[in-house]
Amino acid sequence: MTAPTASGPAAAPPSVTVDLGGRTALVTGAAGGIGRACALRLAAAGAKVRAVDRAADGLAELVERASGLPGTVEAHVLDLTDLDAAETAAAGTDILVNNAGLQLVRPIEEFPPDVFHTVLTVMLEAPFRLIRGALPHMYGQGWGRIVNLSSVHGLRASAYKSAYVAAKHGLEGLSKTAALEGAAHGVTSNCVNPGYVRTPLVERQVADQAAAHGIPPEAVLTDVLLKDSALKRLVEPEEVAEAVLYLCTPQASFITGTSLTLDGGWTAH
Repeated sequence: MTAPTASGPAAAPPSVTVDLGGRTALVTGAAGGIGRACALRLAAAGAKVRAVDRAADGLAELVERASGLPGTVEAHVLDLTDLDAAETAAAGTDILVNNAGLQLVRPIEEFPPDVFHTVLTVMLEAPFRLIRGALPHMYGQGWGRIVNLSSVHGLRASAYKSAYVAAKHGLEGLSKTAALEGAAHGVTSNCVNPGYVRTPLVERQVADQAAAHGIPPEAVLTDVLLKDSALKRLVEPEEVAEAVLYLCTPQASFITGTSLTLDGGWTAH
């Protein structure tokens, strides 16, 4: 299946010059989609990026693609269900981007409990452990940036996504708590909340959504995914990465405990 498409203006190319030289950033779920875009954008700004994912091949491709950028990308193969390893991996980071996620579309009565547990582990408990591992260094230097890739589903619920919605709502609360605790130490914590992004994660939802709603796959984009969006197109991963980057700048030092929505007007309803 090819990635879903929709009519609309293309995303603008990066236009903001940011210098993150000397900063170390960790990005989870970095082998593809939003995580890869964030890793590349942070490296383009000069950061030393620890790219965390369980997909070794995807990480190798990312490292190759990042060659020649002002910063560097180092591959760290890690399954975030290993929570102790996740906390250890975050030690010494100045910027933490919690992005890794997974999705299953099923009614609650058919949702496998083991998958629910895994989703909450990867998307809520692992971010807690990563933040816990990163904060001592951030507090010690009086500066840090935590950016949690939430979703419009951190602000709104959708049917058939109980685990994903629960995890994202929990991540919103975790992010706000980190913001309150980190404020006195120069550490900000924010969420970025995109709508549907042009990624493999969204592509894989199409068949499940078609079955759940009883519609053909080609109707999923317009009748389900973009139904509540004023802008009838998918968000590009690079657009999300630009928002993440902005929250890491000195100019964003007074932005904390908030959720930056990139939802095409979904939550304006």
